[in-house]
Amino acid sequence: MMTSHCCLIVDDEPAILATLSMSLERMNPPFKCVVAENLKQARARFQEHRIDICLTDMRLPDGDGMELIQYIQRHHPDVPVAMITAYGNMDSAINALKSGAFDFISKPVDLQHLRNIVSSALRIPTQKNSHEPNMIGQSPPMLELRKTIQKLARSQAPAYISGESGTGKELVARMIHAQGARTDKAFVPVNCGAIPRELMESEFFGHKKGSFTGAISDKLGLFQAAQGGTLFLDEIADLPLDMQVKLLRAIQEKRIRPVGSHKESHVDVRILSATHKDLGRLVDEGKFRQDLFYRINVIEVRVPPLREREEDIPALVKHILIQLYQQSAPLPGSQMPEVSREAMDMLKTYHFPGNVRELENILERAMTLCEDRRILCDDLQLPSQGAIKMQLHNSTVPASLDPLLDNVEKETILQALEKTQWNKTRAAKLLGLTFSTLRYRLKKLNLEKPPHDEE
Repeated sequence: MMTSHCCLIVDDEPAILATLSMSLERMNPPFKCVVAENLKQARARFQEHRIDICLTDMRLPDGDGMELIQYIQRHHPDVPVAMITAYGNMDSAINALKSGAFDFISKPVDLQHLRNIVSSALRIPTQKNSHEPNMIGQSPPMLELRKTIQKLARSQAPAYISGESGTGKELVARMIHAQGARTDKAFVPVNCGAIPRELMESEFFGHKKGSFTGAISDKLGLFQAAQGGTLFLDEIADLPLDMQVKLLRAIQEKRIRPVGSHKESHVDVRILSATHKDLGRLVDEGKFRQDLFYRINVIEVRVPPLREREEDIPALVKHILIQLYQQSAPLPGSQMPEVSREAMDMLKTYHFPGNVRELENILERAMTLCEDRRILCDDLQLPSQGAIKMQLHNSTVPASLDPLLDNVEKETILQALEKTQWNKTRAAKLLGLTFSTLRYRLKKLNLEKPPHDEE
């Protein structure tokens, strides 16, 4: 016989205690419910019972629910907590999520929503899945990042992943999803900068047949595709302001309306977002909505650039070379290339403006150029570091590396295009990029035509 889970419900209103208990006891399998009317009783229940999940009201006679969340975080960190808040009190809900609450429930309580939250909380994996994505490295910044990911995975709070291009922001999002309660549902990544503006609403929310020219059938949007799972909005800073308004409403109301439809539908997705740009600065400049920034940035996680964890470079090099070697369909008896000590030292001192993605491209090119399965310094073909260091040293705006990184990337792409006589397919192969990725970077950097063709 399956042992029932135990839920602690904390509220000073007897009617609410009775209603919530009755609802959870009727689930399949049923919950065992214990109740408390204040903080003192709640702490005592943890000594008397093995609690699997806790639901607590915000306002209690001898304190508030935030104190209970903090108590549980310190003494029972494996117990997920959901905060019950007054309708529309998003400030309290967001503070609860930042303090470690798994989710929140607004009064009056929707009982089906309550059951969904409780079921989700109990699906949080207790052990690491060996097949889930992982980040390479044991440096202090990476150890701290893993701890943050583990904490975020136990929450349903929207999270904002910041970091430079190529640091692995999507990998962080996949790890949060894989370690969380939604791991058995879809993870849907979308590059906001790659969607044509005129198709954005349809891509996000879907459309009905005949709603516009070319809409020959109904289409589900990204929110529906991620139903029950996680929607990862990469490069969210590239969303135009009118789309930001619609996205904010979808996140707030958890409801969407497909293009051409008169009916709204409920969506249950966790939002993770990322960009390499400074969203705070864009808010100050009026290019990103402050209310949307406030909503997606409940918790921020920063992904460190590669130059801040150079001790991880040897492990990363080994991991990447193994992957490249396996993808190359090696002949029986052939050996994986190794990196000379001098080449490894050169990689350790390189600045890596393109981070891990640039390291991957460098090693893929070096594998092609090296002889006798040994990668030497010349095979790396690293760009001159003198110019990069000089720009960093003389930079008057050290808070943002975006202009510098764009210039380095632009110069590297131009060199590849000139080598291939502007054959974009060959240039993409030389750079270790897909053709679609190169096309996106060309558009972003305004390099779609050779300089001499612009006159």
